[in-house]
Amino acid sequence: MITDPATAHVVHAAFEALGLFGGAQLFFFLRRNQNTPDAFHGRQFAVLCGCLLGAAIGNKAVFWAEMPHLLAQADGWRLLMAGQSMVGGVLGGLIGTEIAKKLAGVTASTGDHYVLPILSGLVIGRVGCFLAGLNDGTFGVETGLPWGIDFGDGISRHPTQLYEIVFAGLLAWTLQRATPALAPEPGLRFKLMLSAYLLWRLAIDGLKPVPFTWPGGLSGIQWVCLAALAFYLPPTVRQWRRLHVPKESSLPVS
Repeated sequence: MITDPATAHVVHAAFEALGLFGGAQLFFFLRRNQNTPDAFHGRQFAVLCGCLLGAAIGNKAVFWAEMPHLLAQADGWRLLMAGQSMVGGVLGGLIGTEIAKKLAGVTASTGDHYVLPILSGLVIGRVGCFLAGLNDGTFGVETGLPWGIDFGDGISRHPTQLYEIVFAGLLAWTLQRATPALAPEPGLRFKLMLSAYLLWRLAIDGLKPVPFTWPGGLSGIQWVCLAALAFYLPPTVRQWRRLHVPKESSLPVS
């Protein structure tokens, strides 16, 4: 575990950059090997730019929702550069993608193409979070479980970064195996991924120290997850139900 703050910052930033780069490369690799509408092929760069810009904005916005007490200490570039939030990055990327698609005239569903790149980038990024230890805000609370880890303060803690790596890996494996079954409903694989991740973060962040307590004793990220689920879970359920409606039921009755 890295205890020096400067070194931890460099290592964390390096893994974060590697996660973004690796995810982007996987996205383009998958795009080259999938049958997609020609109209989207010519505009995928614009859509990806919208995704990345939205992710960058959401990344910071949700971090400050998690740490509003630090706003008084930040100004200028420090306000822009401090902190990261995976939840904010995913939600911001979704909003940025939808805006870019609207501007570019893309009507086809594109979310499924982001599932594996997002989850692979998450896995790589969490390795950096784990190595950064106490210098990163993703460690867990104290635990007496045998797999608890001392990050340098003499306290055995939940290695929540490792929990998330395992969760992301299992989710990627599950959704990849389910791809043929989900294919009739474009975009459903992404909706399931996002809903599962929001539910996961709502639960796992209960094992992390709460830097600033919002109503209900929840953290800012947990409230963002609740709000996003309230908006996003209903269309996910509706699309899931459509997938399981027998084809005969959609025929007119004479």
